[in-house]
Amino acid sequence: MKNFLVIGNPIQHSLSPKLHTFWINQNNIDAHYEKKQIEENEISKVIQEIKDEKLSGINITVPYKKSVIPFLEQLSETAKITQSVNTVYKKDNRIVGDNTDVAGFIKSLEDINVKGKSVLILGAGGVVSSIIHGCYLLGVKNIFVSNRTESKVDDLITFFSRVKKINWGEDVLCDLIINSTSVGLKKDDNLNIDLSTYKRTIFYDVIYSSRTNFLAQGESMGNKIIDGKKMFVYQAQEAFKIWHNISPTVNQEVMELLI
Repeated sequence: MKNFLVIGNPIQHSLSPKLHTFWINQNNIDAHYEKKQIEENEISKVIQEIKDEKLSGINITVPYKKSVIPFLEQLSETAKITQSVNTVYKKDNRIVGDNTDVAGFIKSLEDINVKGKSVLILGAGGVVSSIIHGCYLLGVKNIFVSNRTESKVDDLITFFSRVKKINWGEDVLCDLIINSTSVGLKKDDNLNIDLSTYKRTIFYDVIYSSRTNFLAQGESMGNKIIDGKKMFVYQAQEAFKIWHNISPTVNQEVMELLI
């Protein structure tokens, strides 16, 4: 039996085991997938389990998408560009880190044309470089990033020179505003910034496990809203394909697993 994990901290909210187990059963694969909360100093131990073939692969969520990289032996091109890894496996006796978040983000916007548009990203965590690269590939004209800790935005700009930094809470004219922070995982979480000026703007939240106050506010102002379910499902689909060489079905039944 093959064994897979998703690691992060916190990890309780993750629906990866539910989704991957559904596809594993659907495709009659002899495998087991579970979640595990770890501390950063335990990353090397988990990677060693892949080397020893006790694990066949792992998914990585916040906050370890960058901190896992030093323990890997090879990166995919997308992982190199984004310096972000969410999928790890062993190939040709080497531990490989890949990034399926970019593909997941792009597919989540397949019904929306953002070419030539402006995007504001709130937050500068591990998934943001994937969103920025996805925006590049989609032909977005302007990418603004705002984060409470400005130095994290400066770090992003060293890799993505077209990114423009704005102050936390500062207004900017945009067509799409993305909450990439973890604010919203808890029911009473609020970004504590004034979003009332963002009208005729698409509100997108990477959080998929709950309806956030960010989305609720956007909808109350008459804006189109997008939650993180599609991005989550499509990044998982790409990871599943890497591990099992099967592209699992994404349909309404799959989406309803996340409700």
